[in-house]
Amino acid sequence: MTHSKWWSIGTPLMMGLFVAYIDRTNLSVAIPSIATDLGFAGKHFAVTASWALTIFLIGYALANILGGILTRRYDSKTIVVWCMAIWSLATVVVGFTGSLGVLLICRLVLGAAEGVYWPQQSRFAQAWFAPEERSKANAVIQYYGQFLALAVGFMLLTPIYDAFGWRVLFFLTGGVGLIAIVPLYMINLRPESEAPFRSAPENESTRLRLADLGGPAFLLLLFSYITQGMLFWGITLWIPLAVRSLGFTGFSQAVASALPYGTAVVLAVPITLISDRSGKRVLVAALGLLLPGLLMVCLPLLDSGAAKLALITVALGYYAASYSPNIWSILQNSVEPRAVGPASGILNGIGAGGGGTLAGFLVGLLTSVTGSYMSGFIVLGGLVILGGLALLAYGRVTSRRTA
Repeated sequence: MTHSKWWSIGTPLMMGLFVAYIDRTNLSVAIPSIATDLGFAGKHFAVTASWALTIFLIGYALANILGGILTRRYDSKTIVVWCMAIWSLATVVVGFTGSLGVLLICRLVLGAAEGVYWPQQSRFAQAWFAPEERSKANAVIQYYGQFLALAVGFMLLTPIYDAFGWRVLFFLTGGVGLIAIVPLYMINLRPESEAPFRSAPENESTRLRLADLGGPAFLLLLFSYITQGMLFWGITLWIPLAVRSLGFTGFSQAVASALPYGTAVVLAVPITLISDRSGKRVLVAALGLLLPGLLMVCLPLLDSGAAKLALITVALGYYAASYSPNIWSILQNSVEPRAVGPASGILNGIGAGGGGTLAGFLVGLLTSVTGSYMSGFIVLGGLVILGGLALLAYGRVTSRRTA
């Protein structure tokens, strides 16, 4: 199983997360036409689009915590199969609807199903891969699935949307999950009872304590994750429209939207090597917030759209390559083994779901007031600097505790 687990466990889960992010971001590409067809274009666009884009994060935030709890009670294979089927079906239903209400409900279901799904990945990584393999496993399962989807996805989704319209876009993206990924999971993924590093069964009544999550220092980790969730989702939800406002249209809009995430994929290799060899994961992750934050607050200093895009590309690419591959290894090494699933759910639910929801509304509302997406991006830069400082403080606290 030494080599085959990368193909039977790691690769299918990477493909599943690829599909998950395609299903999350298809609305960001299609929102202009959907707004026209469902009646919220014009003066109501900013507020209604903010709800449409972020409602999945509300379900995602709550369900991530639920998903963490479920990792202690049910087999993770069963959970991921059902979650993939449910959110894929919800995506297909969007393609049929003419109702804003149905769209919002389907996006809420998407968020809830993906929220339950997310913590299962940490459980798979812990159960199937040895401790010295987990950074690589997290990168394969989570990082590359996520950022390859964003790097390639916008370049795939935008031409499909331009050629066939938004309904076909939702039929295709939802159909891939139902037709391809659900059968792949059923055939390839194995039950946890067969995993070599699975946690011992525990009494369901056992309550998690803050100490199981690493003590009060976990709150610093959580705050850093909230700010990174704001940076990531505040940009990702709006980037197709933001790059259009900078003068990029057609296929150039697709390439410009994908550029930050392609940069993240490229930078991940050297930065991961530096992180592994130095062992300074907290410092590398903290710099992944501080430096991009500083770059984002410099956006007003640039005049041209191309220069602003370059700055956003470097900032988001460096953040994603430095912070994302390290944070899950930091978490898995700092919490009790039985708490990995719940801790992952809390971190990602409150951080990505809660932080992303706030950021989605923040960027939308600031854009409606100022007429520029850059105003929201600048505020996100200032917030993520605070997150970097919190992560440095986390490093100091935990190093003293282990000294």
